[in-house]
Amino acid sequence: MSRFSYSSILKSAQRLFVAGMALLTAVLQSGCAGAPDGVEVVTDFELNRYLGTWYEIARLDHRFERGLSRVTANYSMRDDGGVSVVNRGYQISSEEWEEASGKAYFVGAPDIGQLKVSFFGPFYGGYNIMELDKDDYQYALVAGPNRSYLWILARSPKLDQDTLDALVNMAKKANFPTEELIYVDQSEAGSP
Repeated sequence: MSRFSYSSILKSAQRLFVAGMALLTAVLQSGCAGAPDGVEVVTDFELNRYLGTWYEIARLDHRFERGLSRVTANYSMRDDGGVSVVNRGYQISSEEWEEASGKAYFVGAPDIGQLKVSFFGPFYGGYNIMELDKDDYQYALVAGPNRSYLWILARSPKLDQDTLDALVNMAKKANFPTEELIYVDQSEAGSP
């Protein structure tokens, strides 16, 4: 085989590898921005009513919120039509506030409660609103891209027990490991 042919084959293989990696990345990113199998998201969603501050009432444990109390999420509009996300929590071990800023965009229609959110460059995860107080937008049950991520949010630092129990039962029926929920300490919520 001539050197020219070998070089052409090598370049073709490299192009195929790069194209394959780009496709794999796109597939992985889109898969991470979806909802867990069998999870339905809310319809008739109104983003303007969802904007503002939410208190984290309960969550499944994950690395980026481990040890945090007094956790809030604030949502506001971005100039590009997306949503600005600012998560804030108090790290008990260091006695310091931690904050993470991100951005979110609708996966499909803007009246469907399914968004993709990113805190790390081009990588997005699913933000899937499974349940929402559609009358007053006072509580929400949110799933990530799989059953390892779940949050119960409310507009105030405390949620009445009946509503909390109903949301936990809803998550349990959707096969989330609700026995592993961490109930967030919101005492002194809003303090700097």
